[in-house]
Amino acid sequence: MAPKQKKPRLRQRRDIAALLNPRNIVIVGASDKPGNWAERSWNNLHRYGFKGAVYPINPGRDEVWGSKCYRSFDDLPEKPDHVLVLVPARFVSATLKDAAAAGARSATVISSGFGEMPEPAAIKLCEELAETVRETGLAVSGPNCLANFSGGEKVVTMVDNRTLRTEPGPVAIIGQSGGLVMALKRTLEERGMDVGYIVTSGNEAGLTTADYIEYFAANPQIKVIISYLESVRDPQKFLAACEAAKSVGKPVIVLKLGTSDSGRAAAMAHTGALAGSVAAFDAIAGDAGVIRVSNLDDVIEASEYFLHAPLPSGKGVGAITFSGGLRGLLLDHAEANNLSFPPLAAKTKRRLSELLGVGSIIGNPLDSGFAALNSEETYINCVRAMLDDPGIHTLMLQEEIPRAPGAERKVEYIRAVNALAAKAKKPITYVTMISHSMNDYSRDIRNDFRNVAFLQEADKALRAVRAVTSYAERKANRKPKARKIKPQAIPAAVTRSIAKAQKQTGLVPLSEIESKKLIRAYGIKTPKEKLATSGAEAARIARDIGMPVVLKATGAELTHKSDVGGVLLNNNTLASVRDGFTTINRNVAAKAKGATLDGVMVAQQVKGEIELVIGASRDPEMGPFVMFGSGGVALELYRDVAFAAPTLDEASANALIDRTAAAQLINGYRGAEPLDRSAVIKALIAVSRLAVDLGDHIDSIDMNPFVLKRRGSVALDALVVLAGELVD
Repeated sequence: MAPKQKKPRLRQRRDIAALLNPRNIVIVGASDKPGNWAERSWNNLHRYGFKGAVYPINPGRDEVWGSKCYRSFDDLPEKPDHVLVLVPARFVSATLKDAAAAGARSATVISSGFGEMPEPAAIKLCEELAETVRETGLAVSGPNCLANFSGGEKVVTMVDNRTLRTEPGPVAIIGQSGGLVMALKRTLEERGMDVGYIVTSGNEAGLTTADYIEYFAANPQIKVIISYLESVRDPQKFLAACEAAKSVGKPVIVLKLGTSDSGRAAAMAHTGALAGSVAAFDAIAGDAGVIRVSNLDDVIEASEYFLHAPLPSGKGVGAITFSGGLRGLLLDHAEANNLSFPPLAAKTKRRLSELLGVGSIIGNPLDSGFAALNSEETYINCVRAMLDDPGIHTLMLQEEIPRAPGAERKVEYIRAVNALAAKAKKPITYVTMISHSMNDYSRDIRNDFRNVAFLQEADKALRAVRAVTSYAERKANRKPKARKIKPQAIPAAVTRSIAKAQKQTGLVPLSEIESKKLIRAYGIKTPKEKLATSGAEAARIARDIGMPVVLKATGAELTHKSDVGGVLLNNNTLASVRDGFTTINRNVAAKAKGATLDGVMVAQQVKGEIELVIGASRDPEMGPFVMFGSGGVALELYRDVAFAAPTLDEASANALIDRTAAAQLINGYRGAEPLDRSAVIKALIAVSRLAVDLGDHIDSIDMNPFVLKRRGSVALDALVVLAGELVD
């Protein structure tokens, strides 16, 4: 298949503009069949006041829907601009070629049958469609989609026949599921957030989510970009688009399908594309400015925050409540969401004590009691005191927007806070006890106060705060050029390993000896060790290295040596070494039948302060990513690990370490002497480089345990698994 030709950005933006704001629209597949989708699109275009002409085409009809029907593009009174395709899959490519020849700039293919299920005929049609898109140069959305929506331009080609609000809103939604994006639109608008654009991207045979993100990043109307994403077609293009959005201060909020095996299977069934692991997606896309959320509710809360409040400068959260119950819920949910309400500064406590009386709990969260309820001045002074506290970076206030007249005092409180928020350097958000609906009355109030976010329900609200805080932290710490690594020569050990992989199919696990040669080529230290093929030789090696020693079974097929009794520690005598050699041979023969034993590794037994794990894997969707965390048995027990893109520099390696509990041990937990953090950073950068150098031939790199000392570090074990030439 020929590579897809890249278009200049300005031309591509014009092409997408032609899709979302065309001069005219041609509907191919016009039919009188009751309830057909072509008629729904026709009705919506007229219902919402599209200003251009709409031309139906059906080669066998002269009239349809009470209007003139055209038999071909040649019969149209003007050149087609945007083409809406609703014909059987086998006719789609020919239709697009005819449209392009007639002068069309863009098309939306609603038709399905292009590889959503892995059937040979459908896959072939999908390949033909992709080739047609390349040949014609058309900007094509779909196939297998529900068309698109441009609120301000009144372009509604979507087949949804429910009443839609059409306004030039600040939110753009891109989704591979039409049903989900419409649910988001309805709920956002109920909360007072207008949706300006919707693209249902479908199987993305032409334009991809990355193209739309890049377009909306450059669109001054749009402030927040939402994506329901089942798979990433081109990781580098996707990341570049997200970086472009981040550079102009536009968050990309992603609800990603595929956080479970079943979810990944659903993604494959829906769009025919492979979804990778969520750990890899978070590691790589997070650095590019993506905020991944877990559900549709979280999309709504995050959007509300981003549209109405500035980014925080730190992690500290403060709150003022009128309810002890809500105060307790906030504390519980903060801990569950890895947030904290830091203790108030002494000066803040004194100010609040002077303002409040009996019935108040002076702390964080602050339960302000009747004193604040009965006096707007007291309440606003409490808000000011909390904002002035150096440990608080986001302030949450208990309140629910009134939905009927009679709560004028409450509205005046909100008005005063909104005025204060306009000048404050810290974000202010409201939080409700429970999720609730909104009506025209409450939306009017909401729209009057644009400087504060109105979040609903404590847990959802704190998830939004956590997501925004993480985004702000990465945005502040990540320099634009930090993704690039200074080119260095690839060690000979890597080129030899790649050559080995190219000669094989499937996964190619390297032996421990080969794996350690690789990591040593990148400056990572390993213990003194040597392979023995007899008990006597093992004893001689042990005498030269010095006691105690570790004995380890060695062979490319022995990837989990401990599970088969292939590791013996604390060998302090020559006799125990000779006996151990025999024991390991016996254990492997009994528990790993058929595995080839190359010999027994006799290694220096190294004692360190803590055991860590450093590794890398290749995700089928996002590519390589790096892992760091607590190693040894702790890896399986606690899963204290974090992930990052394989483009680590010192700053990003530091940030990766800090996302784990192991960082506390490295820094010196409870007065202990700090360990050699710089050694971990160097090893992470080295593994990152190795993963990049191996390219498509990396499957996984695993150094566990990686022992850290007060000075220096040692990789006690290493396993590198390569991907053979025929593995994707």
